[in-house]
Amino acid sequence: MSDIDAHLLIVDDDERIRTLLAKFLIKHGFLVSTARDAAHARRLLEGLEFDLIVMDVMMPGEDGISLTRAIRETAATPILLLTAKGETQDRITGLEAGADDYLPKPFEPRELLLRINAILRRMPEPEPDSTVPKVLHLGSIRYDIERGELWHGQDPVRLTATESQLMRIFAAQPGEPISRTKLVEDLGRGGAAGGGQAQERAVDVQITRLRRKIEQDPKQPRYLQTVRGAGYMLAPD
Repeated sequence: MSDIDAHLLIVDDDERIRTLLAKFLIKHGFLVSTARDAAHARRLLEGLEFDLIVMDVMMPGEDGISLTRAIRETAATPILLLTAKGETQDRITGLEAGADDYLPKPFEPRELLLRINAILRRMPEPEPDSTVPKVLHLGSIRYDIERGELWHGQDPVRLTATESQLMRIFAAQPGEPISRTKLVEDLGRGGAAGGGQAQERAVDVQITRLRRKIEQDPKQPRYLQTVRGAGYMLAPD
């Protein structure tokens, strides 16, 4: 991970410290968000992902140790704890709660920067999402997700613009049913004339045509399945 593009969350009830640290870290190339207490931090964590959390231990209400334990139940985001306490037992308590490092107050901002960079360098580079393969296999047919191309052996299979869009929609959610209403929306037919039923029937026609290109027996589809009451689903090998 590049240290420079990391998004940090600073959690501290002291507004002066929050502001100073945010300005210092932004100056050194980080994206920075701040929270005034644990409750505020929890709200931010519900909607955002951070590369590292810098958190004060002593805060009114829920303290940093408790919040660290709670975060560790669901996330591995690195946590660096700040506290005015420097005793060995306090450091051990913080590390046992799941913190990655511990910096007693007062500290030099430069030391904090060094600690943050050291933690980020230890973090592994994110691996490609193995749950979504780059190529989907449909029997003798294969679909290249990145290129948006359908192949039968060494021969390309020509897709219309709508068929190509359908394949992209299904390939983004393999094994998950997609309703006809959602397909109408994703295909951009929401403003078409003829009403909802007519639009959904148009989708049915496109599905039938696409099946002719990917199914060995389009009348008994194996890969582009109809899921009763739920819509259509791409089920690759």
